[in-house]
Amino acid sequence: MKGIIVAAGYGTRFLPVTKTIPKEMIPLVNVPSIQFIVDEFVDSGISDIVIISSRRKKALEDYFDREVELEGVFEREGKERQLGLIAPAKANISFVRQQRMMGTGHALLQVRPWLGNAPCVVAYPDDLHIGKVPLAAQLIAAHRETGCSVMASITEPGDVSRYGVLSIAKDGRHVSGIVEKPARGSEPSHEVSIGRYLYTPEFFTYLEEGWREHLAAAERSGKAAGEYFHVYALNKLMESGKVVYCPTEGERLDTGEPAGYLDAVLRYADTKSELRAVIDRFIASRK
Repeated sequence: MKGIIVAAGYGTRFLPVTKTIPKEMIPLVNVPSIQFIVDEFVDSGISDIVIISSRRKKALEDYFDREVELEGVFEREGKERQLGLIAPAKANISFVRQQRMMGTGHALLQVRPWLGNAPCVVAYPDDLHIGKVPLAAQLIAAHRETGCSVMASITEPGDVSRYGVLSIAKDGRHVSGIVEKPARGSEPSHEVSIGRYLYTPEFFTYLEEGWREHLAAAERSGKAAGEYFHVYALNKLMESGKVVYCPTEGERLDTGEPAGYLDAVLRYADTKSELRAVIDRFIASRK
């Protein structure tokens, strides 16, 4: 099993900071968002990880490299805790750059040669997870049970009109479709797709097929090819009955926009006793 992190986008919702700092490096307190994904993968038994980045995101490559000078300082000063904090990830981490911003489907095609014939877990860093069982491990367990591609979901009992909502097959396990932003009252379920997938190799065969059709359509229209997404390939798998969903155990942190990011920071801080005390003091001071 291999891991892919899609981190090539501009992060425009977080401007001006993302003018120079990759959104994936914006921390929850002192831990960059992308580190949560890498830790999740490693804790799920994934040791080969590729990060899809872009020209403006060299800071990601620097972050996952060794910091030899700082290591030397900590070694001389006997600071074992600090050495542990900057230790390289226990995984083989590679980078592939998406040279043109042409959508997530195009981004995923950049790493197909790296995958061989192995299934992979794909993560979008807007969705982080905290809980006893890593989210990638939950998807891997569902794949081993079914042999299918797997979509992570959360159950949203209220309004789901802002989400991609899953249509569940009659067997209660397979996904037959996705309805984007359904009108209230027309939603097919209350299972909402989140940014974590396990794809079998067949997904990438369909992804390439859809890409060829995407380019052909652009040529027929005489216009430049626009963004290409993974929906074509996912729909093909769903039509074949080869996609199941995995309701997420644990807590999802949505860092896709500033309000959600702030909520994620608070929820993460609340899991740390020394930081929870700061939150409690702040709340008390506002009464």
